[in-house]
Amino acid sequence: MIVGIDLGTTNSLIAYWNDGAPRLIPNSLGSSLTPSCVSLDEDGTVLVGEAARQRLQTHPGRSASLFKRYMGSNKEFRLGKQRFRPEELSSLILRALKEDAEALLGEPVTEAVISVPAYFSDGQRKATRTAAQLAGLHVERLINEPTAAALAYGLHQRNSESQFLVFDLGGGTFDVSLLDMFEGVMEVRSTAGDNFLGGEDFTQEIARWFLDASGIPSKARDDAQFMEHLTARAEAVKRRLSDAPTAELAVEWRGKLYAQELSDSHLQQLMEPLLARLRIPLERTLRDAGVRAHDIDEVVLAGGATRAPMIRTLVTRMFGRFPSVAHNPDEVVALGAAVMAGLKARDEDLREVVMTDVCPYSLGVEIVRALPGGELAEGYFSPIIERNTVIPASRMATYSPTHDRQPKLVIQVYQGEARLVRDNIKLGDLHIPLEGGSREDGAVDVRFTYDVNGILEVEATRQLTQETHRLIIRGNEESLSDDQIAACFEALAELKIHPRDLLENRTLLAEAERVYTFLRDRDRAAMGAEIGEFETALARQDARVTAQARARLREAINYFERAKAFLPQLDLS
Repeated sequence: MIVGIDLGTTNSLIAYWNDGAPRLIPNSLGSSLTPSCVSLDEDGTVLVGEAARQRLQTHPGRSASLFKRYMGSNKEFRLGKQRFRPEELSSLILRALKEDAEALLGEPVTEAVISVPAYFSDGQRKATRTAAQLAGLHVERLINEPTAAALAYGLHQRNSESQFLVFDLGGGTFDVSLLDMFEGVMEVRSTAGDNFLGGEDFTQEIARWFLDASGIPSKARDDAQFMEHLTARAEAVKRRLSDAPTAELAVEWRGKLYAQELSDSHLQQLMEPLLARLRIPLERTLRDAGVRAHDIDEVVLAGGATRAPMIRTLVTRMFGRFPSVAHNPDEVVALGAAVMAGLKARDEDLREVVMTDVCPYSLGVEIVRALPGGELAEGYFSPIIERNTVIPASRMATYSPTHDRQPKLVIQVYQGEARLVRDNIKLGDLHIPLEGGSREDGAVDVRFTYDVNGILEVEATRQLTQETHRLIIRGNEESLSDDQIAACFEALAELKIHPRDLLENRTLLAEAERVYTFLRDRDRAAMGAEIGEFETALARQDARVTAQARARLREAINYFERAKAFLPQLDLS
């Protein structure tokens, strides 16, 4: 069974192709959205999903989120006394999704199509594959998120001809792709994006405004638990302003309540720098495709952050039409990944669907240029495969040594759009030994071959000897080696993962503990007593008693969240 996975910054989803349609798989709590959060309990047990998200506020030092943004880097997250790389944390999310799928399908799940931001670098794509490997999944295909959204959208327009744009704004990344659809073929024309721009940035902007405007002491910024609480309140205010002209942000710190009212118009002013950043990839995508905004037949929204009115207003103004809302933006990427899974499984219902994609960034090498005075200057970028080239693609260029009798030629591979390599991302290098002859004797044909999974093969062939040197780009130097992957796999296998069938109780308990943390006096004592009653019921291991206690604790949580306006009410909508 091949499944489709949307491994998101804020939430992750899993789906599969069945009976001619993509279908979402619910987690143990019955939701299709699993928060991309991991927490380490005091006894060493790992909690994943909603239970971990609740603990972000009560146990910030033992919980982690937003780690997708650091895939492919050497950043580590500390949970208690243990440290985890982003790949390891992502593997725990993937393992939870895999278990949900196996529980529903009743069979092992070993293969997956996983979506990634279109602008993910080679190292980030390699890290995603590593995370899947650690979770026991073989990656059948990495698919760009806007391309996945286009697949889900295109199924319903299979026999039509149109040109449409996918605007994908998730929790942590932004991608935009322009596609043509004709006779069952969906062809990506151009794509662009920003890997550090998403809904979480809009939330953080509100939190920063509150810290500056409320007069709260500056040392509150160093209180990790308070900052997680403030972020949750900022998120709630952002959502309320979707359908109200004003909203109040109120938080308590060290027994004192701080409050500020935020209007929709003021929010628009706060977000203008972020909205300006959204326009840059949009304009680049249109420019690269040679298309004007009014030529677009439809704009498709993907990613939960596109629910915000200001985002939909931006899209409407830029393209002169309202965006399509035919699909749930939270779900459309996962559904598209499931469509690709069906294509990879060669499902009969998809035999007439063809999907092409493009390379989202330019790939090339460092060269030396001769300045007007004859002096040589290093550090210039020479593209071999230009951005938005349809893939798979193979391109070749010829390069020579800068001097006669040069002992070797170093082919340094970069990705990016900058004129100088120092502003691009280095992917690797290839050393070509020379005999020290003339510049002409050292000439090499350098061929780049880039496939749909984002794997780059570099071949350098000596023109004189026809000797070929080859390099497969596996990511930057910060990526895990095979030995490191094996060590991580062994370490993760020893972790105690909280049983899926008990996660409902652990999630409720984490939510109750969050509420308890922000109560005082008699309210805190009452909530503590309710938590104690629930823990007592759990210890009896009687399903009927546990169900009754669970309902009672849920009532207590709802009561205090209604009564205390400053408590953030987290939801998955």
